[in-house]
Amino acid sequence: VQLQASGGGLVQAGGSLRLSCAASGNIPSINTMGWYRQAPGKQRELVATITTSGTTNYADSVKGRFTISRDNTKNTLYLQMNSLKPEDTAVYYCRLTAWSIHWGQGTQVTVSS
Repeated sequence: VQLQASGGGLVQAGGSLRLSCAASGNIPSINTMGWYRQAPGKQRELVATITTSGTTNYADSVKGRFTISRDNTKNTLYLQMNSLKPEDTAVYYCRLTAWSIHWGQGTQVTVSS
């Protein structure tokens, strides 16, 4: 399984960004995909996850601002990020979990104050 993340960039506080993660290869039909982020000097943390059936889970810090979704026909994961804050600045990684864990390369999100 290969994961290719895109959509990061520089945005002002209060702005929006949409991240995408395209999966390819031998993708298990039942899986959980998610977004994680890592800020400088901090551990990687969960942002949001979504199962194949659409069940979602969010970190408290992003609830009400971020929306995770997926298009199973395109094997693509999305993260709509609204009302961005400087503390959202991080490298964002997508992950696919089934019988093993696969990580994509990160995409940088920078929110200026």
